[in-house]
Amino acid sequence: MNEFLSTVESVNGEINGFVWGAFGLILLIGTGVAITVMTKCFQVSHIGLWFKNTLGSLFKKDVIKHSKEKGSISPFQALCTALAATVGTGNIAGVASAICVGGAGAVFWMWVAAFFGMMTNYAENVLGIYYRRKNEKGEWSGGAMYYLRDGLGKKKGMKHVGKVLAVLFCIFTMLASFGIGSMGQVNKIVTNVAQAFDVSALSSIQVFEGVSLYNLILGIAIMALTALITLGGLKRIANVAEKIVPVMVVLFVFGSLVVIGVNYANVLPAFGAIFKNAFCPEAFVGGGIGAVISKVVTQGFKRGVFSNEAGLGSSVMVHSNSNIKEPVKQGMWGIFEVFADTIVVCTMTALVILTAGGLNGGVFNAVTGEIAAGYSDATLVGGAFNSVFSWGGIGEKFIAIAMFLFAFTTVLGWSHYGSKAWEYLFGAKTTIIFRIIHVLTVVLGAVLTSSLAWDISDTFNGLMMIPNLIGVLVLSPLVVKITKNYLRRVKKKENIEPMYNFDPETQSAELTREVEE
Repeated sequence: MNEFLSTVESVNGEINGFVWGAFGLILLIGTGVAITVMTKCFQVSHIGLWFKNTLGSLFKKDVIKHSKEKGSISPFQALCTALAATVGTGNIAGVASAICVGGAGAVFWMWVAAFFGMMTNYAENVLGIYYRRKNEKGEWSGGAMYYLRDGLGKKKGMKHVGKVLAVLFCIFTMLASFGIGSMGQVNKIVTNVAQAFDVSALSSIQVFEGVSLYNLILGIAIMALTALITLGGLKRIANVAEKIVPVMVVLFVFGSLVVIGVNYANVLPAFGAIFKNAFCPEAFVGGGIGAVISKVVTQGFKRGVFSNEAGLGSSVMVHSNSNIKEPVKQGMWGIFEVFADTIVVCTMTALVILTAGGLNGGVFNAVTGEIAAGYSDATLVGGAFNSVFSWGGIGEKFIAIAMFLFAFTTVLGWSHYGSKAWEYLFGAKTTIIFRIIHVLTVVLGAVLTSSLAWDISDTFNGLMMIPNLIGVLVLSPLVVKITKNYLRRVKKKENIEPMYNFDPETQSAELTREVEE
């Protein structure tokens, strides 16, 4: 077993070095920058509009009311399911890992990735709605594979390129659903639960090196819960997500604010460390100044993408199931998704770590890069919470529960993403096969080492990102055109035909549905 894992680690390291090298990072940030410029910084210039149509619309019936349309969900359910898949271990252990490897400065680069990622996610969702279609079950299907095939593939000389990239995207998505959407999440659940709620009678029994019976039992229990929900399809996943996600985010943010409030004197120094170390990293990161800055930037970008998934083309697969007609409206939910995930939740996590005990003490020493004894990147946030909620280790237990909910809902969301990729390749009637395979991989996360599970997730993310971003970048002029069409109708009140769908029949059906509503 150890020899096999060593081989996997070696192969994965080679691939990871390529996809997260200069090409991948330039493509990731470059796409976000290009769309930001082309839309005249939509995420800032129209901040009032997208806030009004997202957070400001949560009490409108057409946003939160469950859809009666087959295979369709409400915009709020789509957001919650997308957030279920994005707000996961990346927001807790991922931020901690980025800080441990790249220092406080990595947080700044997570913010940069998120700022431009808002527009990447916006573009993905606009294209997802515009290129979606009904499958053989009469349900909406959308995602990067469709705008690669029907959008990029319609460009001169790009027919076969579009088709090949669509197939590659689906293959990488299914692999990613086993990494970021299964093994990586479950690994962090088991690590935190085993430490916060230790059962020595089980944890003392080693099944094989580094894996206790307790870990294995936890993995099997999570696998059973996953099967109970995901095998019921999207509507069951969405129903669970809309109940869990808002509560878990509010509770985590509230708990974080308490920890930060108690350590309020360290807040400004923490922000100072983030900005200073972004460009002048501490010596503990190691290497020459160029290598050091590169490491900090890479960690920030990688963990930012792991957290909010902007650029992966993942959340578009659930946003495309929304009963909304306007591509731009669903695109604005994509902006809010990245904002809530990284700018709000990840920032809370970073401040909890950096303020608890001060910058040169506590659970993490930002000056020396040392983690307090007894903690790892997976349990760092729990230790920070314990510094305030110390009675009975309640802080650590709270984070273990939060990690469980965050990570478990991520597994649910990614089950849907992988099933839509499977559907594209093998048909809608066979997606139950994928869901069963996905459920079975859950237990692997309980037995893999933390670093390997995390590195595999990073690699699959990078592989999935490349074909998607090529499609988004090539089709960005269309995103601008659809955006202008919406703004002319909504803000300037011009009487022009909406751009709902690329297919004339679907466009006509959507216009008819608009009249009927």
